[in-house]
Amino acid sequence: MFGTAVIVFREVLEASLIIGILAAATRTVPNSRRWLAAGVLVGLVGAGIVAMFTDVIGSLASGVGQEIFNATVLGIAVLMLAWHNIWMSSHGAALAASAKSIGKKITDGSNECSILLIIVGIAVLREGSETVLFLHGIAASNNGGQFSMLLGGLIGVLTGIAVGYTIYAGLLRIPMRWFFTATGILVLLLAAGMASQAAGFLIQADLLPSLTAPLWDTSAILSEKSLLGMLLHSLIGYDSRPAGMQMVFYITTLVSISIGMKWANRSRKPIAK
Repeated sequence: MFGTAVIVFREVLEASLIIGILAAATRTVPNSRRWLAAGVLVGLVGAGIVAMFTDVIGSLASGVGQEIFNATVLGIAVLMLAWHNIWMSSHGAALAASAKSIGKKITDGSNECSILLIIVGIAVLREGSETVLFLHGIAASNNGGQFSMLLGGLIGVLTGIAVGYTIYAGLLRIPMRWFFTATGILVLLLAAGMASQAAGFLIQADLLPSLTAPLWDTSAILSEKSLLGMLLHSLIGYDSRPAGMQMVFYITTLVSISIGMKWANRSRKPIAK
């Protein structure tokens, strides 16, 4: 039961953290909650479909279809998170200053909300498909510990959601003048971590060179299987044994999105005057 709880907890934690951070970051954007909820629903439906066809996906591209699929999903998520942060950089000040009448002040909020649906849908699709597939395997097994494993899965789901909500509630306590900076940094790190994971899958598929693997090994100090390790993996893409190419992707994503955010912020200032 404990092993099941840990595995499911990790999958649910990654999705719930993304949802919690985005929910906090867009709390003043009109109709953002509806789009977030729609993204969760679409992701869950997609996760069920992907779980049913996992064997087919895995057999594609000479047996590395699953790695390519995961890398593609993560790549799309990185692009959407980048767009989200760049959009928030150009609208964050107006959102903070006009929270009560935001529907009239920000005319293109619907664009940001549609991006939210895609980001959340992709996050739930990826983590949900793995979780659904895992729990389906448990339900289909004939082992005597089936009930305890299912109970562990339920505990993992609830615990993962609870941790994600705790992060969300903590972000809401940040003063508004620092709020968008804090959430922007978190989204930036999420995107960089996903880019690193995507590189890892492409390395596994022999589509990218590793450029030294591992670049370092901190598993003895902080294991990814520990609670803190899982949390850092979900938040900032922590990897105890990363390949050099993963760090290239991580740093490139950080720098690229940061430049985009600065450009968007500067281009917005003349309009705000």
